[in-house]
Amino acid sequence: MEIYTIENHKGFEYKPLEIVSGSTIQSKNMFSDLGQGLKGIVGGELKAYTDMMEKAREKATQRMIKQAENMNADAVVGVRYATSAIMAQAAEVLVYGTAIKYK
Repeated sequence: MEIYTIENHKGFEYKPLEIVSGSTIQSKNMFSDLGQGLKGIVGGELKAYTDMMEKAREKATQRMIKQAENMNADAVVGVRYATSAIMAQAAEVLVYGTAIKYK
């Protein structure tokens, strides 16, 4: 499955199918969160949260791809990511785009 952030796939003829999306909500466990709280005091990258968000983006992307594959799409264009805090220590990642079929 091809994934593009560009709005139009110039040079190719295609038919837009529909919007596809994927999302997940991730949180850290209590022990990781305690360590990250201490890191927040002294400064530096919160590696556990960085890893959590990378895994969340990957999971959301795979869900979007599965949705596109289920409609026999060849690619997804105009892909965008959005994140939001659901509660303390939990974040949602949403990815969406337009599934297309090459002519």
